[in-house]
Amino acid sequence: MLDTATLTVFMAAALALLLIPGPAVLYIVARSIDQGRAAGIVSAFGVGIGTLFHVAAAALGLSALLLSSALAFSMVKYLGAAYLVYLGIQKLRERNEPQQVEQPQSATLRQIFSQGIVVNLLNPKLALFFFAFLPQFVNPARGSVAIQSLLLGLIFVALGIGSDSFYALLAGTLRQWLRGSRAFARGQRYFAGCVYILLGVTTALSGSKQS
Repeated sequence: MLDTATLTVFMAAALALLLIPGPAVLYIVARSIDQGRAAGIVSAFGVGIGTLFHVAAAALGLSALLLSSALAFSMVKYLGAAYLVYLGIQKLRERNEPQQVEQPQSATLRQIFSQGIVVNLLNPKLALFFFAFLPQFVNPARGSVAIQSLLLGLIFVALGIGSDSFYALLAGTLRQWLRGSRAFARGQRYFAGCVYILLGVTTALSGSKQS
């Protein structure tokens, strides 16, 4: 259902996006700094579970959209590409101020897992992101849009848990240095902005070939 070329491009794009430190990564890093590696990894799995809800919602929404109108689906696809470019421009325009990693209150691993779910579950920007990102790699001619979206979403979540766990282990190892550092996210805005713009432009230009 998913051809190798599309899957390869999707995984490369997903990894590039996941390596950008965002709110979820900063939360995971804060947990690792405050309570060690185990807390960071547990929070990473919680964040991954929270992401699954957005993936399922996007898959069902895109499937319903295609059933109602193929033209509407194509419009969402290109609007999604434009939105990714917009995110990149906004990121490049941000003031170059490093984000502080705030220390959360200590909690049990069960509480940390639950809080990790909430961190992503209650993030409306994440829902919009998946609705813009997934259609770029879905080809209605290759089968169910919902199944394709779910498969891509599951791959994204698995890669996300892996990259977030890496951040958790790294932060747990460097916890003493990171605890007093304000340079953790310095300079990432240029990388993030370029990745978003490149992804949006590339998928928009290749959209006609995938459909």
